[in-house]
Amino acid sequence: MTDTATPRAARPLAELTLRGILLGGIITLLFTAANVYLGLKVGLTFATSIPAAVISMAILRGFKDSTILENNIVQTVASAAGTLAAIIFVLPGLIMIGWWQGFPYWTTAAITGTGGILGVLFSVPLRRALVVDTPLPYPEGRAAAEVLRVGSGSREGAEESSKGLTILIWNGVASTLFAILTQTRLLVGEASVWFRAGPGATGIAGSLSLALMGVGHLVGISVGAAMFLGLVVGWWVLLPFLTAAHPIAGGAETWASTIFSADVRFFGAGVIGVAAVWTLVKIAGPVIGGVRSAMAASRAREHGDTLALEERDLPIGIVFGGSLFMMLPIGWLLWTVLQGGTLTGSAAALIGGALLFVLVIGLLIAAVCGYMAGLIGASNSPVSGIGILSVVAAALLLVGLFGRDNDVSTTQELVAYALIVTGIVFGVATISNDNLQDLKTGQLVGATPWKQQVALVIGVIFGSLIIPPVLDLLNTAFGFAGVPGAGPNALPAPQAALISALAKGVLGGSLNAAMIGWGALAGVGFIILDEVLGLLKKLRLPPLAVGMGIYLPMSLILPTVIGAVVGRFYERWADKRPNPDFARRMGVLTATGLIVGESLWGVVFAGIVAGSGSDAPLALVGEGFAPIALVAGVLLYFALAWFLYRRTRAAVTSSPATH
Repeated sequence: MTDTATPRAARPLAELTLRGILLGGIITLLFTAANVYLGLKVGLTFATSIPAAVISMAILRGFKDSTILENNIVQTVASAAGTLAAIIFVLPGLIMIGWWQGFPYWTTAAITGTGGILGVLFSVPLRRALVVDTPLPYPEGRAAAEVLRVGSGSREGAEESSKGLTILIWNGVASTLFAILTQTRLLVGEASVWFRAGPGATGIAGSLSLALMGVGHLVGISVGAAMFLGLVVGWWVLLPFLTAAHPIAGGAETWASTIFSADVRFFGAGVIGVAAVWTLVKIAGPVIGGVRSAMAASRAREHGDTLALEERDLPIGIVFGGSLFMMLPIGWLLWTVLQGGTLTGSAAALIGGALLFVLVIGLLIAAVCGYMAGLIGASNSPVSGIGILSVVAAALLLVGLFGRDNDVSTTQELVAYALIVTGIVFGVATISNDNLQDLKTGQLVGATPWKQQVALVIGVIFGSLIIPPVLDLLNTAFGFAGVPGAGPNALPAPQAALISALAKGVLGGSLNAAMIGWGALAGVGFIILDEVLGLLKKLRLPPLAVGMGIYLPMSLILPTVIGAVVGRFYERWADKRPNPDFARRMGVLTATGLIVGESLWGVVFAGIVAGSGSDAPLALVGEGFAPIALVAGVLLYFALAWFLYRRTRAAVTSSPATH
């Protein structure tokens, strides 16, 4: 299936403009900060292309010379930077192992930026094979293109972009206000009950988070159902069994929480690892074919074939030269990490091996992540599974060089080195996971690929400059769960905790191999289940999502599952509208508003906590108010969600776009 791009006018349209780049940078500041907070809290990030496109069209419509291509550049810049926030799946691990006390600005920016730029460069040769001449659906890329086409093409489009922005802002404000009320303690932020289950213990817990409900809407019912299956397996099967086998002193909450952290999450890691390997096996053939096709197209261009503007990528010489040039700052960065430590004497071998690792594994990951994003969308793509495999591979290579019989300081330095190398590779993964989606949008609206690729690099630079201070602020205010000195609002940073635990386990020999092994075996079963459901054309249960449901705390999974169910009901209603695509887009903006509002407030609240030195600077009532706050919080949570979705439905039915 080959898509037809929107025809370009005879006179070139404004595209890569300073105005568009600056607007993209402003949107980047908001969405990247929101994604950093959300990722540290729940282990998921949200795609920023569609909300960025809506905001861009609403603002640039005030300029007579604005174009669809300029709006596309804005969403490209914002999308690249927002996606780069996924680096938080790795870097907090350096705090967790005690290597860093905070996030050094230029080191953090260098890790983030070098990997991100390589992600852009590595995926340039893949555009023709994986974007143009491909049957891959690219769901988010197509949706963003449709938003741009509708919003830029008519009076109705102008009304849609204005209405969409209103919905985004309205839901963002509502989500913010609810989050503020939880910080005053007038409403609880989480409802939970812990109890004995036979000879063991377990519980039921759910965060009253509108952001997580929005995440559930965006990931969809298939991922939500898979997460719920993981929740059932982890909390209502494994946890009662394992707590019964390992009784400890304390109440049911302490008992269950301890066993969950020590055993259940490593079972989930085994499921995630096997599911990630299975994903790579499934797509190996198409990826190899795609790379061959891209190289063949490159050779044809070198022989003088004339290409339309819509087919002009960055020259392959710049891609190869730029990729090799990026090895210089990466090598310097790794040298600064090793300098003065116990590994200084082995610096040449370590740096050379790491650069080869980044080049080879990075190229493979760019193809894999680009294919996965094209298949199921950037939001649903299991990029964290790629990070897990990368850190295990890096740690095993270091074990091959240094063994496991090292002193504590050397082991810590090896773990830190593995995490930093993985951070660079993860930057490649996150950006290649996103930018082919953006290039699909550009292909559909008639954009110039090389200009988009430049915009992607600019977005990476913006993101790498914004992420370090946000990370440092959140670490100062809240800390990370399990780190000494972390406050009661400590952020779980689930993927970073898992990745650092795996690196420590591989290099230090303390890996909970038994539970990971059982999880891997269960992962095979989940893979078989998913494949059988696919053959029967039933609802799929992605194994990676099942693993996340086991690994993450129930308080984060349950509201996400509820959001997936709410989103499913909304989309079934939307499908019955005269213009179902418009109705679905408004649903996406509703969910995005819920996420952005609460997440941005989380960053603001972090600043208040850091400035005041108090863990509860906004508390208006004491612990005695908790029973009332529990009832009020649950009732208002569901009432507000019902009201906001009802308001969106009313906006959809009243719009001319539905007639």
